[in-house]
Amino acid sequence: MLTVDFQKLRLKPGDRILDAGCGGGRHVCEAYRIKGVDVVGIDLNWEDLCKTATTLYLMHSQDGGGQGRCLISRADVARLPFKDGAFDAVICSEVLEHIPDSRKTVRELVRVLRPGGELVISVPRYLPERICWALSEAYHNEPGGHIRIFRRKELRALLEAAGVACRAIRYKHGLHAPYWWLKCLVGHKNEHSQPVNLYKKFLEWDIIKRPPLTRTMERILNPFIAKSIVFYLKKEMS
Repeated sequence: MLTVDFQKLRLKPGDRILDAGCGGGRHVCEAYRIKGVDVVGIDLNWEDLCKTATTLYLMHSQDGGGQGRCLISRADVARLPFKDGAFDAVICSEVLEHIPDSRKTVRELVRVLRPGGELVISVPRYLPERICWALSEAYHNEPGGHIRIFRRKELRALLEAAGVACRAIRYKHGLHAPYWWLKCLVGHKNEHSQPVNLYKKFLEWDIIKRPPLTRTMERILNPFIAKSIVFYLKKEMS
């Protein structure tokens, strides 16, 4: 399930892209498909990094991906081990809501981005996330969980203060918000709820098949209950 629209990044052969907080590798793997693009994915979770590396290895073995280079490494998004302006594009998807010092992290993301480069940030949208918090205290109190909810204007101001200009805002995954509300209602760690499991199977089917009906439904729902808000930004020229 992709949150970032790579067509908006206009990547070209020779570009370097960083996925900061890559998790299980959904965006790293998609970037690796782009012809000639070098990809770096970092995360602190070792299991997620292993999963990402395995998927990339299988991709390379089967079709070679886009023939660009790829590096997966354990690193902290708040202390990036890269020089200034090292990347043409930086993605940080569903990460900032987990981090105590989001301002410092944003400064780091902008630091490693070249002037004129593209930055994409996504976080849970305010209202759907607020409903999750209201339904389940455990949802946002578990170790490593969500510690804050961003309002759109608040996050935009934080990002632009770091030296990037917002060029577009999009909403994603309107079909997924009710799934998380249902999980929070029955216990977000409850693996035996039949309604939750049925909804999960529906979402998995939708991700794979992408039928026109559900695509239309999601476009209708996104302005109202999208699970994620996505900022597309450009670093100011120095």
